[in-house]
Amino acid sequence: MAMAETVKMYLDSQEVEYQLVAHPRSHCSKETAAVAHIPDDHIAKAVILKDERGFMMAVIPGSNWIKLRALQQELDRTLELASETEVDNLFKDCQPGAIPPLGLAYDMETVLDEALITLAKVYFEAGDHEHLAQVNGDDFRKLLSGVRHGYFSRSD
Repeated sequence: MAMAETVKMYLDSQEVEYQLVAHPRSHCSKETAAVAHIPDDHIAKAVILKDERGFMMAVIPGSNWIKLRALQQELDRTLELASETEVDNLFKDCQPGAIPPLGLAYDMETVLDEALITLAKVYFEAGDHEHLAQVNGDDFRKLLSGVRHGYFSRSD
């Protein structure tokens, strides 16, 4: 598969150049960073949340964990993690667990952790467990233009 069709269409529509970085199959951000030989804080990962308003995506560094309480307070919402089944249904063109952090491509409300704002290069799941998309930092910010920023993740 390499890249989900929704991701490819979104990158092309935004005129963003990208490279696909192949790596051995992996199952989490830290493992992906290790097998791809990149810093885990340069991977942008998606955390899918939900409440009575619907689903939303928090984009945080691969090295971090979501600070759910901080995000709830900032947004004045009662959020919880979406189930694996719900996530799989939202991202039908992606392999389970290989969710691209491009909520706007999937018409999903998105928030972006400030820790990713200053990176020169950003890597993210392209839709399967064997490829990352690499974009420059300016283009990553362009892909998430207009989303709310904040500090809502913590490192291990």
